[in-house]
Amino acid sequence: MSDASRRATVRCPFCSRLNRVDLTRIAQGPKCAECQRPLLLDRPVQATDADLDETVRTAEVPVLVDFYAEWCGPCKVMAPVLDDVAAARQGRALVLKLDTDRNPAAAAKFGIRGIPTLIAFRDGRESGRQVGAVPRAAVDALLD
Repeated sequence: MSDASRRATVRCPFCSRLNRVDLTRIAQGPKCAECQRPLLLDRPVQATDADLDETVRTAEVPVLVDFYAEWCGPCKVMAPVLDDVAAARQGRALVLKLDTDRNPAAAAKFGIRGIPTLIAFRDGRESGRQVGAVPRAAVDALLD
């Protein structure tokens, strides 16, 4: 993927505005257009029913979505793995987290039957899926 085509739309964690981010300029610290607070892409970004489709559809980098729930033990085991993946692939991939209890429409749309479920997307289409807690190598394989 060329540097000229590495943009993604992400929700600001502070004010919830959607922002189009140029990932080639990630080192310059992107900020929200509304509240001017930092958009931290070195960690998973929260997604919702309202913005998941747009974020996945418009991303010019691979997207990994973690469908999880707060009460889920295996989901908690996966959290540090996904933090590491987001940090390591900052600017080259986007890691999203979607709480299935708070966002049932997206969970239903993607047929989530067990959590955690990781779904990788390329060019707006599902390219891989993994259910359950898995090691870092399996997460990397989904994105590669």
